[in-house]
Amino acid sequence: MVAPHNRRACIVGIGETRYTRWGGITDASEHQLACEAIRTAVEDAGFEMRDVDGLGSFAADRNEAPFLAADLGLRELRYADMSWLPGGGGACAAVANAALAVEAGAADIAVVYRALCQGQFHRFGRASAEAGGAAAPRFRRAASLLEAQMGFTLPFGMFNAPIAYALVMRRHMHRYGTTSAHMGAVAVASREHAQRNPRAVMAGRPMTLDEHQRSRMVADPFRLYDCCLESDGACAVVVTSAERARDARPVPARILAHAQGAPAQYGYGPFLNASMPDDLYASGGTAGVAQRLWAAAPVGPGDIDVAQIYDHFSGLVLLALEDFGFCERGAGGPFAESGALPMNTHGGSLSEAYMHGLNHVIEAVRQLRGESTCQVAECEVALVTSAAGVPSSALLVGRG
Repeated sequence: MVAPHNRRACIVGIGETRYTRWGGITDASEHQLACEAIRTAVEDAGFEMRDVDGLGSFAADRNEAPFLAADLGLRELRYADMSWLPGGGGACAAVANAALAVEAGAADIAVVYRALCQGQFHRFGRASAEAGGAAAPRFRRAASLLEAQMGFTLPFGMFNAPIAYALVMRRHMHRYGTTSAHMGAVAVASREHAQRNPRAVMAGRPMTLDEHQRSRMVADPFRLYDCCLESDGACAVVVTSAERARDARPVPARILAHAQGAPAQYGYGPFLNASMPDDLYASGGTAGVAQRLWAAAPVGPGDIDVAQIYDHFSGLVLLALEDFGFCERGAGGPFAESGALPMNTHGGSLSEAYMHGLNHVIEAVRQLRGESTCQVAECEVALVTSAAGVPSSALLVGRG
């Protein structure tokens, strides 16, 4: 069912706190950062906080909607949502869920937020350790289904995400001839964009391909600069209807289409599940999401002016480019190296900040407004993808 034109969802406000390296924010709690990002986004939209009636997030954000609603002074909370898609797979899904709520009339103005202060809690995705790190290993009941599944792989050394996705990339390299230099092209381009972005953690720290190739190995084939940052900060976007967007301050970014999900029997993806067909294992697992996204919009890969591709690891960007039809399977490396598609113009998770991809949505909105620090001329349509390699999601947004 298509929402009436005046109920079609738009993004009308964006907000961010400062971004720092892991442990860099010590003068504000993660909850305070979430409040700051939400207030900034609502102010950017030109709305009043009391008019917000929906809050949503993803990736098990610790800042629960009812407490935020009370602390922010919402008049009423009508919509509260947490995307079940894991980790970085849920950013676009959280925005899509807010759009669905707005279009259904379940919310009038919904804010999607992500606060991630790793220095105050733990590094996201890092395997848990015994207190103090020196205790002997012991058996205990798994605290979640994810932990229960990890029990089958941890004994064999799959302690974290770089190790898990290194296996996928090695398979892709074996099948298609993808090289470390192909991955380096992604990392270097992101770092170059970050030099123009004063919000980026890596601003002022340029990098060459030679420096990328000489950086230490983290999990073969991923070198240090193939891996996303570990960050402290928060960001938020405001979603409302086209009708209500007339009252907003900036030109709205229309949500043209969205899709989310995972292939059959995918589970948490190749992070834990290696029992899948080779074609699927050596991919980003998002081809189905891409097909449904393109089917829902009057545009295709050739119409995209700029793409914000989730970059937890540089190699997974190549897999996403293939899944979303920008090139043939196995050609992601040469395509990225060609620079044919402007990508991650804020610096991405590799060089701006690791905010689980919600900052990618913000950069897409900035591009459509003409406010990016690496502005693409006459930008009309932007693609945003969430993480490849886990159940994931994607958005298409257009200007005005």
